[in-house]
Amino acid sequence: MKKSHKAEISVALGLIAAIIFSIAGFGKECTDVRENVVRLHILADSDCDADQDVKLLVRDALLESGAQIFSGAATTDYARDMLENEKDELIAVAQNILNENGFDYGVTINLEKEYFTTRTYDTYTLPAGEYLALKVILGSGEGHNWWCVMFPPLCLPAASDDADIDAILGEDGAKLIQSNPRYEMRFKIVEVYERIKNVIINY
Repeated sequence: MKKSHKAEISVALGLIAAIIFSIAGFGKECTDVRENVVRLHILADSDCDADQDVKLLVRDALLESGAQIFSGAATTDYARDMLENEKDELIAVAQNILNENGFDYGVTINLEKEYFTTRTYDTYTLPAGEYLALKVILGSGEGHNWWCVMFPPLCLPAASDDADIDAILGEDGAKLIQSNPRYEMRFKIVEVYERIKNVIINY
């Protein structure tokens, strides 16, 4: 084999190795983000306008309640414990919104692991994968859903500032979620990997 060919192969292998290590490091950062975020997932009773509108009212009430619950929280473990402790109160908040607006169906709320695709919220992007989520089912839960981030409270109008996000997600995690997936192929690679993993796990 000619030396020039060997050099080309060496360069190609070096590039492949660099990509693999880059993706591996990025994957670790994605894992750290997923472990330090609590999502909010709300399913409406149906797709009719009234059910979809009240879903958003419930969303706003729960996000506001979450901000109060998490006041001073700096870890996901603390946030998880607080959600478990306050679950009945959150159910009451959601049920009150339904009752005030003339809906006679109920609400169930549970903390559980769920798979989410890559999702951008304003200036933040969360990588695909399995997250702890506060799952809220209104009535039959057969309508379109809505999801966001409950902790850190990125979906509130007065969301955590960068210092708070750094404290919860770390500097690398905060930098990662502020990436733009349209220009970040690694988000797509991680999503494909996580989707395949999710299918295998649930097969």
